[in-house]
Amino acid sequence: MNGKITSLLAMLLFACNATAADDAQIQRGKYLATAGDCVACHSLPGAKPFAGGLALPTPIGEIIATNITPSKTAGIGNYSLEEFSDALRKGIRADGKRLYPAMPYTSYAKVNDEDIKAMYAYFMNAVEPVDTPAKPTALPFPFNIRFSMAAWNLLFLDNKVYQPDTARDAEWNRGAYLVQGLTHCSTCHSPRNLMMAEVSSKALAGGDVGTWHAPNITSDGNSGIGGWEVAELVAYLKTGEANDKAQAAGPMAEAVDHSLQYLDDSDLKAIAVYLKTVPAQQDAKDAKPVHALGQKTDELASIRGVALPADGDKMTGAQLYDAECASCHQAQGEGSVDGGLPSLANNTAVGRSNTQNLVMVILEGVKRGADGQDIRMQGFASRLSDQQVATLATYLTAHYGNPEVKVGAAQVKELRAGGPKSHLAALAQGAIAVGVLVVLGLLIWWLRRNGRS
Repeated sequence: MNGKITSLLAMLLFACNATAADDAQIQRGKYLATAGDCVACHSLPGAKPFAGGLALPTPIGEIIATNITPSKTAGIGNYSLEEFSDALRKGIRADGKRLYPAMPYTSYAKVNDEDIKAMYAYFMNAVEPVDTPAKPTALPFPFNIRFSMAAWNLLFLDNKVYQPDTARDAEWNRGAYLVQGLTHCSTCHSPRNLMMAEVSSKALAGGDVGTWHAPNITSDGNSGIGGWEVAELVAYLKTGEANDKAQAAGPMAEAVDHSLQYLDDSDLKAIAVYLKTVPAQQDAKDAKPVHALGQKTDELASIRGVALPADGDKMTGAQLYDAECASCHQAQGEGSVDGGLPSLANNTAVGRSNTQNLVMVILEGVKRGADGQDIRMQGFASRLSDQQVATLATYLTAHYGNPEVKVGAAQVKELRAGGPKSHLAALAQGAIAVGVLVVLGLLIWWLRRNGRS
């Protein structure tokens, strides 16, 4: 009974605060929090929004997203505006502990004061408090020493708020502000160095997100989006579809479903306009635009009247395609007549030199919707072996995309198991051990030297 009364009082207080605050500011804050895609990382599927608990895989272990509801016992309800700003823009919690850059404060540092205030008003007044704390993050030594992030920030955090470029118009500057700041595109789409910091010289040139690959979105005509029209980029950001060039899957589908689809068309256009001007970064393997490779073709003649091998791993790419793909994508990969199922020819999924996403789509399929229940394509992880996936993927690239790339069973096995194993923690521990031994050695040498004298 006491629990129900406490819950009721909390809800009443929540409602009163929302009424007392400026509604326009709260709604603005909600829009900005949506642009920042806060809900995607700070919510478990089917649970209360922003209550935390989601495990974010990183090369140094899982980082657990925190509760960012206005709960005064489990969330950020006691944060002042300054403490809220420090968490978002400096990576410093209210208790002084450092955040890990899995929370993209390196991008949020660009957000201006006015927008920070609006987001603060939204989280404190319009988000339902959840009094259940998220499980704490427990990284291996030495990464569990959060203070080490202070040194990391000195090296890699640019904490200057975005300053408009006076040589550019308002639309371009709005796009730059969103891309560099709240939408934190570089967090996924830029490669990272050994210290897990973004490589600024290769901004938006592509980066790995777990088992998926966030592709090059610079203005390069071959590797990037230089050959895309602004309208195509806007459509892709809003719907996850761009004619037959690309379809969002994996983390990008989540970004569209949780965040980008809710942005104003003017903001999406501003993002597209800015991206079209990002300095080009080309992969030498991409001799042609990745969306302009392949053709509609088939190998039906090679499989007519041919019995399937007893060993499924011996099936040809044509046999696997005919058995698993042709019913939806048609015999020549042309897609469905109504366009609901895309053409495979001239599709970035099979045109890129990096084949991670192609393998992951075959394994996991394409799931859309905030709850992931809109299945656009089923996954074949339970139906196809590593060798079969490799054979099928190589068939797809050879006929409909980049014939220069091949997929091996070892790559499929690695991605199916969660991707390459990182040795970063072991390297850090080894470096510390070597450092300790060096210090001890110097200490022993100094003691012996002074003992003789």
